[in-house]
Amino acid sequence: MALPFFPLQFPGLDVTGPIGQVLQILLTAFFIGFIFFGQKLQMRMFLMEIDRGLKRLDFIRIQARDLTLKTVKEQGKPTADITPQINTLMEQFIIAPVDMDPSGIVRKFDHLLDVHDVKFKDDVRAIAPGASEPTLNNLGNLVEASWALNTIYRIVRHFYLLGRRTSSFFIILQLQALMPMVMQEAEAYMGAARAFAEGQPIGDGIGALVASRLMKDKAQRKVEKDVIVAETTMEDRRVIALKAEGPGGNVGKPGDAIRSIIEENQGKVSMVVMIDAALKFEGENSGDISEGIGAAIGGIGTERFKIEEEATKQRIPVYAVIVKESILEAITPMKKEILDAGEKVIERIKRLIIERTKPGDTVIVAGIGNTIGIGQ
Repeated sequence: MALPFFPLQFPGLDVTGPIGQVLQILLTAFFIGFIFFGQKLQMRMFLMEIDRGLKRLDFIRIQARDLTLKTVKEQGKPTADITPQINTLMEQFIIAPVDMDPSGIVRKFDHLLDVHDVKFKDDVRAIAPGASEPTLNNLGNLVEASWALNTIYRIVRHFYLLGRRTSSFFIILQLQALMPMVMQEAEAYMGAARAFAEGQPIGDGIGALVASRLMKDKAQRKVEKDVIVAETTMEDRRVIALKAEGPGGNVGKPGDAIRSIIEENQGKVSMVVMIDAALKFEGENSGDISEGIGAAIGGIGTERFKIEEEATKQRIPVYAVIVKESILEAITPMKKEILDAGEKVIERIKRLIIERTKPGDTVIVAGIGNTIGIGQ
């Protein structure tokens, strides 16, 4: 008598015969086995996929670390073995301040970042005593890219080992789903490390590049931390352009600089325009430009807070012009499409100035982004 579990019909085959019964038994056994062991089999496949990604991550982070050692030795001229110091820098961290009482949290973060920047730069200077100031900034960016890759590897390895040890399907499932994005970010950081080692402009520097074009051949001065300012005219308006000091890898503190300029020109600033790179959505073209309202600046938020606070206090409108890029394009050598967007951004700024201000007004144009390879 045929088994009743799966009364399937196979063309040209008598399901009531011996072969048909064997097939039904095998199919039933497979179905029952899949119920009990399917998830374990799937988890095993996920673990194999994550393991391959983890090995690739390990290779990338070692590659970045070796590049860092090689570049520091060539450009920094250390007198002793710097491997222990590099290993120490790879493990550095910042403990976020207590946020149970949010009052003053921005000031606390700002202080922590200032302390970190000073200590980190001193640590890099200690391993690269022969480097000039711009080269020192580039080496600092290179070390940070290596640190990021090392941190990504440690986090992925942690959840991989935890999921494997506890046989947690949900940990493994989430990690496997995130691996393509993690690998894309890791490849981007490796590209950034190569750009920092060679001192090449990166996509994130488009804002600084636009500001550099505006302040070309103009008298320049330094304000606040590592920010350069120059005055020019545009459509009969007084334009104060600013960017981080280059050509070394630097982002400066544009929030402090904008606040300082507004205070210097008390009541005269009628508009702030900020230029920066922004992550594009999938399907959008790199180098496309968008306009918006608000402070276009990344980071942890302390610089944006300063700009928003001062602009609100003085009732100054803040406009943003952004150039769309992928995460890979933002931290790797600048592509032609992004470079060509610079002139289009300047045209957008001119249009904003004509539409939103009057002749004789003062406008601040802030070029935001890493200024590696971009001078004044």
